[in-house]
Amino acid sequence: MILAKKVRLKPTKEQEIQLWKSVGTARWAYNRALAKQKENFKTGGKFISDSMLRKELTRLKQTEEFSWLYKVSNNITKQAIKDLCNAYKKFFKGLADKPKFKSRRKSKPSFYNDNVKLKVKGKKVLIEKVGWVVTSEIISDEKYYNPRISNDGKYWYISIGMEELKPVVEMTEVSLGIDVGIKELAVCSDGIKKKNINKTSTVRRLEKRLRRLHRQVSRKYKMNKEGDRYVKTSNIIKIEKKIQLLYRRLSNIRIDHLHQSTSEIVKTKPFRIVMETLNIKGMMKNKHLSKAIAKQCLCKFKRQIQYKCEKYGIEFVEADKWYPSSKTCSSCGNKKNDLKLSDRYFKCECGHGIDRDLNAAINLSRYKLVI
Repeated sequence: MILAKKVRLKPTKEQEIQLWKSVGTARWAYNRALAKQKENFKTGGKFISDSMLRKELTRLKQTEEFSWLYKVSNNITKQAIKDLCNAYKKFFKGLADKPKFKSRRKSKPSFYNDNVKLKVKGKKVLIEKVGWVVTSEIISDEKYYNPRISNDGKYWYISIGMEELKPVVEMTEVSLGIDVGIKELAVCSDGIKKKNINKTSTVRRLEKRLRRLHRQVSRKYKMNKEGDRYVKTSNIIKIEKKIQLLYRRLSNIRIDHLHQSTSEIVKTKPFRIVMETLNIKGMMKNKHLSKAIAKQCLCKFKRQIQYKCEKYGIEFVEADKWYPSSKTCSSCGNKKNDLKLSDRYFKCECGHGIDRDLNAAINLSRYKLVI
């Protein structure tokens, strides 16, 4: 199977300038291709293929106005257009939302590097039009898939897909059910609970600091308002940089917790793992819980469980969305239709009492597919 590897880059000041040029060019090519597609749809035209858009861009490069495109690799613009067309294809199939323009301020800074021209030598990697860039660790010289260079607000990284052999693991006879939620990240049918990292003192302290910085920058914007225009001073830029780094730190803490939790679950070696189908869009419509659900990163949790199950040869099963795992008694099988979301303890008529989430996890572990 192909697994991604992310390695930190240590570019010089000149190389970093070139990396930012590549990022800007990739965003420009993506937005230009999107504008062309939208303009074409308005006039009643059909979807323009990526080959047509790339040929048009090649002709543009030959003009004096767009000669600056030669300063970066041509694979960057070609892949950006291809990414846009692939995004439209996913939208037509109903797998994703309609593509939007990439904002300079909000979009993730990244670009593609040709896998054929990517070369590795010890703790150095060759990036097109940038040169040999020092890395934080040695990358094995193998076949790479879809190399991407990105920036997380502080450091530069290279992400590459590499083929990895699946390890041979002896499975137990356990069918593990996992119930995810807000109170706890995950409750397993064997009684193991994975805590909600957002309730820890570290995360709460960082979020409190974040709120203070947001209020501080808001006050400074109001102080420097000139008519209908807001002036961005050097102090505002400094505070916004601190906010960006705090968001980065919070994101890293949450992702690290997800990786640790999913790895611990998979390493118990069950022969299968059952999770309920998550309707995140529907859950996010609840204005009282949407923020807490977003912080839990439940989609990432499910994705990590899926690929780790594939890696170790564990069967992954998604229970039906309407399967009453919480309302069914795990002892007698009786269904309690009047169970509310506020009822955290499940009490059945048969006298069986159990934690609501653990009861749901046990029922999920017994789930059988109906074909």
